[in-house]
Amino acid sequence: MTFRTLTAAALILSPTALMAQEAMRGAPPADAMALSEIVAKMETDLSAELGYIEDIQWDDDGYYEVEYRTQDNREVEMRVDPTTGEAMTR
Repeated sequence: MTFRTLTAAALILSPTALMAQEAMRGAPPADAMALSEIVAKMETDLSAELGYIEDIQWDDDGYYEVEYRTQDNREVEMRVDPTTGEAMTR
């Protein structure tokens, strides 16, 4: 009876543990800059070029994907390192 209970508990808890691992993998690292700091850095670094930021998304490969428009309305996509706030080369 005890073995069945433990087996049932393991089957129930295993998906929960896997989902928690997936959630951690899909999050920025613990030493990442605050997203507001990254946006402020982009605004400073791109001040002459930046029109507005359209979208920022976390990519599971370990960077922020940022889409913005320039002052002359060109669309630009860039990858941003979450720990430094610097643009990454593709």
